[in-house]
Order: sequence, then C-alpha cells, then structure tokens
Amino acid sequence: MSAQILDGKALADQRISALAGQVERRVAGGGRAPGLAVILVGDDPASAIYVRNKRRACERAGVYSVSHDLPAATPQGDLLELIARLNDDARVDGILVQAPLPAHIDQQTVVEAIRPDKDVDGFHPYNIGRLAVRKPALRPCTPYGVMLLLASIAAEFKGRHAVVVGASNHVGRPMGLELLLAGCTVTTCHRFTRDLASHVGQADILVAAAGKSGLVAGRWIKEGAVVIDVGINRLPDGKLCGDVEFDAARERAAWITPVPGGVGPMTVATLLENTWQAMLVHDAAAG
Repeated sequence: MSAQILDGKALADQRISALAGQVERRVAGGGRAPGLAVILVGDDPASAIYVRNKRRACERAGVYSVSHDLPAATPQGDLLELIARLNDDARVDGILVQAPLPAHIDQQTVVEAIRPDKDVDGFHPYNIGRLAVRKPALRPCTPYGVMLLLASIAAEFKGRHAVVVGASNHVGRPMGLELLLAGCTVTTCHRFTRDLASHVGQADILVAAAGKSGLVAGRWIKEGAVVIDVGINRLPDGKLCGDVEFDAARERAAWITPVPGGVGPMTVATLLENTWQAMLVHDAAAG
C-alpha cells in the first residue's frame, strides 16, 4: 500500500478562490471588503515568511490588509495599545498577532487583549470555550483546516478512533475538541504519555502536532489510517519535515499530508474565511 497524498495547497487554493469571488461580488454590490490587521513583532525569519504568505493570500482573496511591523524591543504596553486601537477600528474585522513573540511579551495576555469577535486565529479563551461546549464561533485555524482536509476525502468520523500527538493550546487541544465534535473517540498524547507507539497504532485518524522531527515512527501507523502531519521542522540542511517519518508512514497509511504543502496552506485559508465570517457578524451587529 502507498498512501494517497492529501494536497492541502490545492484545497486551500480552491477555497481562497471561492472566497475571492464572494468578496468581489460583495464589493460590486456596494459592500466593503473584510479587513485583517497583521502584527509582526521582531525579525524572526520564519515568522516573516508566514506573515508574507498571509499578506499575499489577502491580496488574492481581495481582503483589506493592514500591516504593523514592530521592532523586537517594542514594550508589551505599546503592543496592547495597538491592539486596543484595532479593536475599535470598524475597518478591521480580524486581528492576528504572529507568534512567537519576544520573551518579554506574554503571549496569553496578548491573545486575551484581542476582542473575541476579532480573534480570527481562534485562540481567545472565549472561542476555545465555545468550541468546547459545541457552539463554535471563530474556530482555531489549523485544527479547523485539518477538519476541512479530512472532509475533502469524505473521512469517516463517527465512532472512529482519532489520536492527537501534542497538546498545545493552539493546535493539539482544540484539535481534540474538533474531532470530538465530529463524533470521534479521541485520545490526546503529550510529553507524559507512556508507550506512544501503542496509542499511535490504534489511530484511524492520526494528527501529529508536537513540533518534533521524526517523533512518530512510520512503522507505528495503523494500516489504512489517515495521517495528518501538522509539524513543520527545519533540518540542518535547511529542508522542512514533519513530525511523522513520511516515507515509512506512506507505506501503511491510506492518506497522508506532505510537509510542506499539507496543513500549512489550509491554516491560511481558514484564517481568511474566519475574517469573512467576522465581517458578517460585525455588519449584522451594525444593522
């Protein structure tokens, strides 16, 4: 068996193109385009690449994009003041602060400073809580992007055993909530999990999101499983790889995402779709 490739780039392109059509029709009818403010603090090379990709996607989708590139030494108070101004800016429907932030800035404080209805990353405790009680509002981008990938291959959810490797606030935990909402039986593995191999071997759907190259051995994969690799790790030679041993896993899985070109593009697509949804909510509230 050799797994089929779950092409996140192709699906993301389709969804961004569809969104661009919606925005174009709205603007042609006299409406406004959705607005996204992107804040980058510091000069981390990887973050700069991610932000550049998001800005390009905004251009493709016709989303109004506002850029705020701040020095690494920016005080936390100044960043919070900027977020407060953007919270009050009617042109801005979504606010994204690119992680990681410099060490002197508290990530959670920044997340909670963003108005929940403008939290298009889906990280605010309000939005995570809505997902937990099965009333999702703005959903965390990467987990929701994974769900859209799985839906694109008509993956069976109800009663299937889904295993998530990684329990971060941004991916692992909300990923488990998304899969639970879809009807899976969910196991979340983390750094204290014993016998990771046995848990992975039970997964009908495996989502690897630990950020550690080669953590999941290909031989652990259950025959016929769907493997979603969220990890993006840079090797000493500069190449990117995921958390799963791709070649060996592909010989056992039914479907597998590549790295790069799998989950990453879907994260950007869902970010823009969240911005569109936020705009609709704001316009409805404005009457």
